[in-house]
Amino acid sequence: MIRFKLMLSTLLLAASTSPIAQVATGYTFEQGYPTPQTTQAARNDADFQRAVTAYRFWYPTVSVEGIFNGNRQLGIKDRESWGMAAAGPRQVGFTLNSDTPYASAVIDLSQGPVVIELPPGPYIGLVDDHNQGWVQDLGIPGPDAGKGGKYLVVPAGYKGELPKGYHVGTSPSLMNLFAVRALPLEGNVPRALDALRAIKIYPLSSAANPRPLKLVDTSDKPMDSSSLRWENNLQFWEVLHKIIDEERIVPQFLPMYGLLAELGIEKGKPFNPDARMKDILERAAKSGRDQMLVSAFDSARSDRVNWPDRKWEWVGLTPGSAQFETPAGMDLESRDRWFAQAIVTSPAMFRRSAGAGSLYWMAVRDSGGAFLDGGKNYKLTIPQPVPGKLFWSVTIYDAETRSQVQTDQDKAALRSLFELKDVPTNAPLDLYVGPSTPAGAEGRWIKTTPGKGWFAYIRIYGPEAAAFDKSWKPGDFEQVK
Repeated sequence: MIRFKLMLSTLLLAASTSPIAQVATGYTFEQGYPTPQTTQAARNDADFQRAVTAYRFWYPTVSVEGIFNGNRQLGIKDRESWGMAAAGPRQVGFTLNSDTPYASAVIDLSQGPVVIELPPGPYIGLVDDHNQGWVQDLGIPGPDAGKGGKYLVVPAGYKGELPKGYHVGTSPSLMNLFAVRALPLEGNVPRALDALRAIKIYPLSSAANPRPLKLVDTSDKPMDSSSLRWENNLQFWEVLHKIIDEERIVPQFLPMYGLLAELGIEKGKPFNPDARMKDILERAAKSGRDQMLVSAFDSARSDRVNWPDRKWEWVGLTPGSAQFETPAGMDLESRDRWFAQAIVTSPAMFRRSAGAGSLYWMAVRDSGGAFLDGGKNYKLTIPQPVPGKLFWSVTIYDAETRSQVQTDQDKAALRSLFELKDVPTNAPLDLYVGPSTPAGAEGRWIKTTPGKGWFAYIRIYGPEAAAFDKSWKPGDFEQVK
């Protein structure tokens, strides 16, 4: 059934992704046979369509490789160390935020299962495979529910004996991403960083005498953990080929491997595209990326809207499903929309019920319907109290990088635990975004850059019922003259 859904999704996507400018208006046949010109045009069009479909499907795989690469570029080696950061604008990554310290590790299963020991504490963590498929949740949204526990990540088909007392997650890939954040309760970031240091990661084979991976603090270092440098050029395909060559084949993805084979990307074979195929792949990377950005920022889906009289939208369109599944199959628009602007998946990230770990709303337009402009000044009114048991924030992102805005202010978020911790919670709160400092509200302002578009996320941690039943709603971004 899964394979059938994927094949059907592939056919639907291939039929819907070909830009008009690239498709011939008609082919010429003589006595039932294609002319030489028709044959060449049809082959080019077919390869382009396949490439755009493949690009969109495999984008999450290349995107997560960007996360791995960010750590590696700072000297953090697989199987030896992992990285953490009290993140800020200097850390480039799709919709990363400054709310909580992060840590991430490559979980390499090529030599067997890997243990993750999580102490009791306010952790939100997950393991995703190399294709950003969900493997398991840890911490508050996981089976330990914040009480701590031992987790075991095992490769698919593992025949060894599994020890008792572990929460086991099975991954189809060799390389996996462990991503975790420690909530800075009461605004105590050093304590949250110490909580990350208390996590232990080591091979199951060394459990009797474990030597955990070393945790490296990269808070003060610029880092690019995105796929931006690859996403609109031939490097996308080169990175993807390397992954396909080094990873295990996922049986459910066989139709998608078939698409790649038509483009010259096969496990165990060199990738040497000729000039024609290079041109097609370059164009497909640009078109595929642009189509995904349209899904992210200008979707026509009516279910993206939470309040009919507001511009705020749901980021995730498939509530509760980490794999974007619906009764009708895979929701391709939801999948494209998410991965164009975000990273990692988990059912907990898409729940729409009180008590969920966190929720996300996005704004790309102002109250009048225009895209948000870095050269204009805006006011955002937040009714209080905000319906969250833990804390909340508003974060501003660069539309091109999908990462926190970078300015000389070196700030991209307004957070209830930090910048806003002393404001009264019994009256509406005005926040400001724009290139000019608002008089008397400097501490409630995020600077933007003229000539650059931006978008915003509202995050609520520990959301309460009012966040879902529409009885609470934020204002829109209003231009300030």
